[in-house]
Amino acid sequence: MLASDLTRAEWTGFIKRRAAELGFMACGISKADFLEEEAPRLEQWLARGMQGEMRWMENHFDKRLDPRRLVDGAKSVISLLLNYYPAQEDQQPDDTLKVSKYAYGRDYHHVIKDKLKHLMWDMQAHIGEVGGRAFVDSAPVLDKAWAKKSGLGWVGKNSNLITPGAGSFYFIAELIVDVELSYDGPIRDYCGSCTRCLDACPTQAITEPYIVDGSKCISYFTIELKDQLPADVQGQLGNWIFGCDICQDVCPWNRFARPTTEEQFRPHPHLQQMREADWQEITQEVFQTLFRHSAVKRTGYAGLQRNIAFVTGKGPGEPLPGAAARPAEPD
Repeated sequence: MLASDLTRAEWTGFIKRRAAELGFMACGISKADFLEEEAPRLEQWLARGMQGEMRWMENHFDKRLDPRRLVDGAKSVISLLLNYYPAQEDQQPDDTLKVSKYAYGRDYHHVIKDKLKHLMWDMQAHIGEVGGRAFVDSAPVLDKAWAKKSGLGWVGKNSNLITPGAGSFYFIAELIVDVELSYDGPIRDYCGSCTRCLDACPTQAITEPYIVDGSKCISYFTIELKDQLPADVQGQLGNWIFGCDICQDVCPWNRFARPTTEEQFRPHPHLQQMREADWQEITQEVFQTLFRHSAVKRTGYAGLQRNIAFVTGKGPGEPLPGAAARPAEPD
């Protein structure tokens, strides 16, 4: 949809105001175009085998780099951030087995998709005929690249998007639409000489600044890898049984993180009470109670048991029985 500069500015202002009203912490907009900078980086990363068993990363190479291949007539990428950082009283103690903070509450896919639907409906009511699609970590979209391009932050040495005054504990989502809007520009990199994330990673997954070997990441071992956990990482996973927050926890920019106001991301009250012995004896019923609507269901009860046994040294990280591969990404 073509529009004058004045109209584009008005539409853009409406979208950003409505995004804030829906609870998004930030909204940035960039032109839907080919990601020229990212193409060689992605190609090299895949060529080095850093995707491990995440074969789905090899699919839809062209679509990952050009949103116009995902949405006919795409003109704008609206990038949105939703804070999930838990309040201190909601966080697990350090002396127990831990799941990543992003998985404490309701599965973010469902929470964010609902918000994106409302934003799209409001855009159509305010602007008129708007075509597009919503994306939440479930299709070949390089969300960090688009968020960076729209000025929401820079991609740090740990490969996470980092936002001044907010840190990195947030989800990234997109609306790719066929409407011309006013576009934002990128900001500079503020990592400086800091190497805390590289120094802290127990598996050396951050092989060099800005390069993360996905096949060495604790999140990969505890979530993505369905085969037997490799013996050579025994003792390196710390107390992480689903995901990992180490490279974010040590990042100085996360001292600016503020607790989320999204009630759906609050954990089950029993989560903080779980101690190592409770995790080792976890039943299917307790698992369902704690994680009924959580992203932890992705690894399943058997997967969590495998991880607990491996981390505590009570058993090997056996392959998951009948584990299904990650679903193919939609075209």
